[in-house]
Amino acid sequence: MSQQTLESLKITKPETQVQFLKFKDDGKHMSLGIPKEFTFQENRVPLTPAAVKLLTDRGNHITIETGAGKNANFSDHQYSEAGARIVSHASEVYESDVILKIDPPTISEIALMKTGQLLISALQINQLDGILLKKLMEKKINAMAYEFIQDESSALPIIRAMSEIAGTAAILIAAEYLNNTHIGKGELLGGFAGVPPTQVVVIGAGAVGEFATKAALGLGANVKIFDNNVYRLRRIQKSFGLHLYTSTIQPSVLKSSLERADVVIGALAGNSHRSPVVISEDMIMAMRPNSILIDVAIDRGGNFETSELTTHEKPIFKKHDVIHYCVPNIPSRVSRTASYALSNIFTPMLDQMVDEGGFAEFLKINKGIRKGTYLYKGNLTNKNLADKFGIKYHDIDLLVGLFS
Repeated sequence: MSQQTLESLKITKPETQVQFLKFKDDGKHMSLGIPKEFTFQENRVPLTPAAVKLLTDRGNHITIETGAGKNANFSDHQYSEAGARIVSHASEVYESDVILKIDPPTISEIALMKTGQLLISALQINQLDGILLKKLMEKKINAMAYEFIQDESSALPIIRAMSEIAGTAAILIAAEYLNNTHIGKGELLGGFAGVPPTQVVVIGAGAVGEFATKAALGLGANVKIFDNNVYRLRRIQKSFGLHLYTSTIQPSVLKSSLERADVVIGALAGNSHRSPVVISEDMIMAMRPNSILIDVAIDRGGNFETSELTTHEKPIFKKHDVIHYCVPNIPSRVSRTASYALSNIFTPMLDQMVDEGGFAEFLKINKGIRKGTYLYKGNLTNKNLADKFGIKYHDIDLLVGLFS
């Protein structure tokens, strides 16, 4: 990004005079809008009809764009029966005080927003366009990135939930591609009396790896887990028992395990913007024919040197006679389950926000929500974004008056 562009993004003076759009007069109601997602392969919706009913029964006004829940198998009729207002145009959704969506907003969506609105969505900091951020700041938007929101234990509940789904789904996907229907070996994933169990290698001992391991062990497979974080390895071994094979990532040991593996799950996020490549093309060339690689880390580049982005419509390709599954956003493959998981987190959060009288008051009492907030009245409160784009950073605790 050029110096001129960086200068154009800089904001040096907090705009404290802009007031956040208030909830209803009694402070106990809000208007919430849910637009339809049109990002490629995004099938989730942030609230289920049951959650909408809970919120509308408490006097809140919810506007949903027609078809918003279709890809998660929730109909407009279900939302209407739950008390939501169904509209045909996104512009009507963006008249609400709070906008709740899955993916980051686009330039066209920001154009529909109004000053002081609260936006709750993903941020996807690695792909964020500085121009988009500038436009949000110009409109004095309040914005939360749900992937940064923390719970009482300082964990990331939404990231955790989606990772758990991705880990479980990865094993079920592997089971599909092991059978004859999908050019596999014609094997049943797991263990069966008199038949050697499936050999599964999991790269990464985080939430994805943990739930992939849980699913594989539940089916009777043998599982080996590799990670360079010894604490994670100890934790996962404690969870599943000492019989579970764990190892740090040593190329020779990993290569030997891959040569005998039927399924390999790539689930190592790493500490940088890109996930680390830990399995080389030479290692893959030595694997058994029709073995399966599932690269859950493909969202951030992937763990396998041979990985290439695929889609839900064309999810696999073969290279060196090994089946590669490299579809990003695996939770969207089971969109209804993922939507329930998201709704279970968003619903109590929104309900509590209303009880506290609005976003500003909610921020004061909830440290985890402050952690997820990157814009407050248009002021940037996320240091990573400030460093990335060269924009002045403001401490959110000062902005909300905790240390006034």
